[in-house]
Amino acid sequence: MNLRDLQYLVALAEHRHFGRAAEASFVSQPTLSTQIKKLEDELGVALVERTPRKVLLTEVGKEIAKRAREVLNEIEQIKGIARRTVDPESGTVRLGIFPTLGPYLLPHVVPMVHERFPRLELLLVEEKTEVLLHRLREGKLDAAVLALPLHDDNLHAEFLFEEPFLLAVPQSHPLAKRPQLKLNDLSDQSLLLLEDGHCLRDQALEVCHMAGAGEKSGFRATSLETLRQMVAANVGITLLPTLAVKPPVAQAPNLQLVEFSGHAPSRRIAMVWRKSSAMGAFLKQLADVFKTLPRDLLDPHSSASASTAKRRRSA
Repeated sequence: MNLRDLQYLVALAEHRHFGRAAEASFVSQPTLSTQIKKLEDELGVALVERTPRKVLLTEVGKEIAKRAREVLNEIEQIKGIARRTVDPESGTVRLGIFPTLGPYLLPHVVPMVHERFPRLELLLVEEKTEVLLHRLREGKLDAAVLALPLHDDNLHAEFLFEEPFLLAVPQSHPLAKRPQLKLNDLSDQSLLLLEDGHCLRDQALEVCHMAGAGEKSGFRATSLETLRQMVAANVGITLLPTLAVKPPVAQAPNLQLVEFSGHAPSRRIAMVWRKSSAMGAFLKQLADVFKTLPRDLLDPHSSASASTAKRRRSA
């Protein structure tokens, strides 16, 4: 048994197809099939149930593939330790981030990361939170930028910043002329929200619950940009995170941003990695770069004021 055999088994477990697993492993299908058969002979058990259309792993095959994935992850950890011993600020970091934050945070923070760690290769993956957590636990990501809270004792969460929400309304909406809002001002409102699976949906629902507001029925957006355009089209109102209304994001026409008074509803953002990760010390340094985000980028007041000024000019 060697590491390559374990890599073939893990690829087969992921793709459930000899051809696609071979392609992902950069070998021919007969080579991969032969090595899997040799591994079965060595272990004395059947790992794979071969059917005409797809490959099914046996129960013992699933367990061994799971352990093989853990072994391969540990090997990567060993390689990472060696690389960072030679050059602590080089190498590759696979960083996940969720869709309602990535497009708005990364243009500001990636140049800062490159300036601080010029030899670092940052590989970015944008997916929904549950997908990122799954990949993080499996070792397919080194870290992820996620919204708190998280409930996993095996993960370390390094708090980065708190991002306030603003209310986005059409310019003709009664709330558009309000300089500030209190949560209970939303008590008779129905908000446009994202579809299931987005952490921003859960956060917005929590705000709705606190304010006594509801969800507008018959519509769920697939992206933050869809929400923005639906508000501009007079379909309804919604909550937008502060970073999503900062330049270089262009403000949609007919959209007014209204800030909340006092402690505004917000989301707490953290960088998360496995407590067992050999990269923990370096990831803490990387998180420190994210913490230096300019304060004005998280200030909802300037965005609301600019929106009001634009409305008055167009009036």
